[in-house]
Amino acid sequence: MKKLREQLIGDDLCGELCGLPAALEAMGERWSFMILRAAFNGVHHFEEFQSELSIARNILSNRLQRLVAHGILERAAMLCDRRKICYRLTEKGLDLLPTMVALRQWGEKWGSGVPSTPVLVDARDHQPVRPVVLQAHDGRALSKHDLMWMDVDAVRPLAEAPPSPPQRTSGENIGVAAG
Repeated sequence: MKKLREQLIGDDLCGELCGLPAALEAMGERWSFMILRAAFNGVHHFEEFQSELSIARNILSNRLQRLVAHGILERAAMLCDRRKICYRLTEKGLDLLPTMVALRQWGEKWGSGVPSTPVLVDARDHQPVRPVVLQAHDGRALSKHDLMWMDVDAVRPLAEAPPSPPQRTSGENIGVAAG
């Protein structure tokens, strides 16, 4: 059986069959992530974003427009002053939280080498969140070596799945990219 992998270039660069190009189109540069982080931290107004991030007005305006166009932020006039605009995370934007936490954790491990401060904790227990990991359907943590690509038509519902996955040889290497 031929080993399946993602198509890395070709007709799918627009992201129709892979979510990574679409995600990069919406978020693929530093300022978009910094604006998103600020929004997760309660920043809602243009002047607040500019002050908190020390970002040029034209760049901020461009990135906010792009995040709104992609449905990550929504733009609305404030009720108390219709001339002031408020930016809020949409459901689509809120779904980026695990991505933001995973990137922060990766940066702590491989960039700064130290935990960030303040520390992100569970509001109930006041304990730090665990590292973001890939998980199997049953909750097992997965590494790169536990993964393989399958055509969507070949994936069976869980009830039809074999009781245990086939064992791979130790020399087999599965190439994996987010998609």
